[in-house]
Amino acid sequence: MQTILTDFYTLDSYEQAENGSFLANIRLNKEHDIFKGHFPGNPVTPGVCMMQIVKELTEEFTGKKLFLKSASNVKFMAIINPFETPELTINLDISENENSIKVKNTTAFGETIALKMSVNYTQI
Repeated sequence: MQTILTDFYTLDSYEQAENGSFLANIRLNKEHDIFKGHFPGNPVTPGVCMMQIVKELTEEFTGKKLFLKSASNVKFMAIINPFETPELTINLDISENENSIKVKNTTAFGETIALKMSVNYTQI
């Protein structure tokens, strides 16, 4: 898997459900340089990085190179501090048709939902 977010996170495990959705467990690298600037003394995982993780995991699970076409209902519901909650559970409900892939995502740590979004990708 080619990743833009080098060493930003590790895919610890994943499983595919009978309905075709994926449940991935990742661990954020709290020592990554991004957290030194976002924000010094109060690290917060940037939303755009979370969106990129969803894209990279979708590419990994589908085996396809993707380009973000649109995003809707993007809701950041909790701050992800990599020192307090580095372990995240990412649920990806992936549906494919000819040239596009739609993903409904929910990202959580523990019982707390941190991100919900629906995205459409074009295969490149």
